[in-house]
Amino acid sequence: MKGHGVSPGTAVGPLLRMPDPLVEAPAAGPTPVVPGEREADAARIRPAMDAVASDLWARAAHAEGETKEVLEATAMMASDPGLADLAESAVRESGVPAPRAVWDAANTFRDLLAAAGGYVGARSSDVQDVRDRIVARLLGVPAPGLPDPGHPFILVARDLAPADTATMIPARVLAFVTAEGGPTSHTAILARALGIPAVVACPEVLTLAEGTLLAVDGATGEVEVAPGEAAVRSAEGRAARTATRDRRWEGHGGTADGRRVALLANVGDPAGAVAAAAAGAEGVGLFRTELLFLDRGSEPSESEQRESYAEVFAAFAPDRTVVVRTLDAGADKPLPFLHQAPEANPALGVRGLRIGLIRPRVLERQLRAIAAAAEQTGADVWVMAPMVAVASEAVLFAQQVRAAGLRTAGVMVETPSAALTAPAILRAVDFVSIGTNDLAQYTVAADRMSGPLAALNDPWQPALLRLIDMVGRAGEAESKPVGLCGEAAADPALAPVLVGLGTTSLSMSARSIADVGAVLASVTFQECRELARLALDAPDPAGARDVVRRGLPVLTDLAP
Repeated sequence: MKGHGVSPGTAVGPLLRMPDPLVEAPAAGPTPVVPGEREADAARIRPAMDAVASDLWARAAHAEGETKEVLEATAMMASDPGLADLAESAVRESGVPAPRAVWDAANTFRDLLAAAGGYVGARSSDVQDVRDRIVARLLGVPAPGLPDPGHPFILVARDLAPADTATMIPARVLAFVTAEGGPTSHTAILARALGIPAVVACPEVLTLAEGTLLAVDGATGEVEVAPGEAAVRSAEGRAARTATRDRRWEGHGGTADGRRVALLANVGDPAGAVAAAAAGAEGVGLFRTELLFLDRGSEPSESEQRESYAEVFAAFAPDRTVVVRTLDAGADKPLPFLHQAPEANPALGVRGLRIGLIRPRVLERQLRAIAAAAEQTGADVWVMAPMVAVASEAVLFAQQVRAAGLRTAGVMVETPSAALTAPAILRAVDFVSIGTNDLAQYTVAADRMSGPLAALNDPWQPALLRLIDMVGRAGEAESKPVGLCGEAAADPALAPVLVGLGTTSLSMSARSIADVGAVLASVTFQECRELARLALDAPDPAGARDVVRRGLPVLTDLAP
C-alpha cells in the first residue's frame, strides 16, 4: 500500500485500530430543555471546557519543543470564550442540550477553519478533537484516547488528533498510518518531533484486519502487508542502528571531503530552542516568531517580544547562529490583532512580508525587539523576511533590518518568482533561505495541507529541484549563503541532492539531524553534485528518489 511518508523511519509490528471517534452528540429531540432548566444546563459548559483545557495544559507542562507548542495551542482552543458563548446561547435561547450545543458550535468553528485552507485549514481536526473531549465530559463517557493493548503495535486510524499524537510513547507506538491527513498537519509535525515513523493519506489501510503484521516506511510512504522474515529482520536492524547513531551525533555537519554544511534546527519558542541545542543542532535555521503572537488579541509589546527572543537566542549564544523569520502571518495564519479583512484566495493574499509593507510599524517594532535581544545576549542573529516575490521587496526589507541595527539581512525564497530572480535578490541581501513547503505548493498549484494532493507536493518534484538549483547557482555566483528550511531538509536521502544543488545549510526538526549528518558524511561534495544531476534529469519524483537512493549505499544502514 502507498501513502505519503511524513516522518522517516521503519517499523514492523501488528496493526491496532484506533477506537472509533465519539458518536455524534444527541440532538435536542422533540422536547428541548425546558426554560427553567436552561441556565443550569448552559452553566455546565464552561466547567467542562476548563477541565479539558486543564488536562491539555498538564500534558504540555511535561512536554517540550514542538510537542509542547501543539498541546498548548490545543489547550487554548479548549477554553476559547467564543466557543463557549456560542454553545451557551444555543442552550439558553433554543433549549439545545449542552452536549449538542457544544458539538454544533465546535463544528461551526471547524468548518470556518477548513474553508480558510492552508495552515488554518489543517487546524480543523484540532477543533474536532477538542469538541469530542468536551462533549465526552458533558456526557460522562470516556474521552477519546490511544488504545493500550499492553504490547508494541502499529497504530492505524482514519486520522489522529494532535493531543493523541503528542502523548505517544515511541516504545509502544512503533509507527502509525492514517487514511487521511496531510504532510504539514500538526500530527505529521509531532510524529517527526517524536521520531515515530508515520504515513498519512493511505485510505486502503482501513481495509486491513486488526493484528495484521505491517512494515511501515515513513520516508517512502510504503506500507507492506504481512512482510516476510527477511524484511522484518532488515527493518529491525535499521531501527537499532538509528538509535545508536543518534547517540553518536557530534554536532558538526559536512561531506566526507570536508565541505561544511551547517545542520540547523527549526524552533518556535524558548523550550524548543533549549531542546534543539541539547540535541546538538549547530544553530537555528528557522525561528518561527509568529508562534509567540498566536491567539493574541493585542500586539505583544517590544519588551515582551525582546524577552521571548532573548530566551531563544541565549540557548545558542554566543557562537551558534540563530536565523529569525519575521512575522509569517496573514491570510492562512491570521492574527487577531492585525484585524485583516477576509480574502477570496488566502494563499495568494496579504501574508508574510506583505503585512510588514502595509503595516510597517508592526515590522519596525519587531525588528527593534530582535535587535535588543541580540545585543542583550550577544548572539549571532540573522533576520529574514517571508513571502518575498520581487527584488524590490528584498531591498526595502534589508534597509529596515539595517536601520534597526541588525547586521545580517536575508529573505525566504518561497515563490517561483523569487527563485527565478534569485540573482537580483541576492545582490540586495546577505543570504537567502529556501522554504520548500510553500515553494512546492506554489510551483505545482496544490495546497500543501491537502491529503489528496500530497503526491504533488513531494519535495522530489523535478520542477521544485530545478528552482532550488537556480537559487543555489545564484548563491554561488554571489558568494552568499543559501539555506533550506522546508520539510525537504529532514530527508536523509534528499540531503546530498540539496547540497549538490548549492545549499550551504539545512534546517529541520532536531531529531532528524543525526540521520542527515550520517548520510552527508558518507559522500564527497562531487558525489553530491552527481546525485543532484541524476535527480534533476529524472522524469518524476519516484524516479528521482530511486536513482539517488541507489547511489547512497549508506541508506541500507538508515531508517529510510
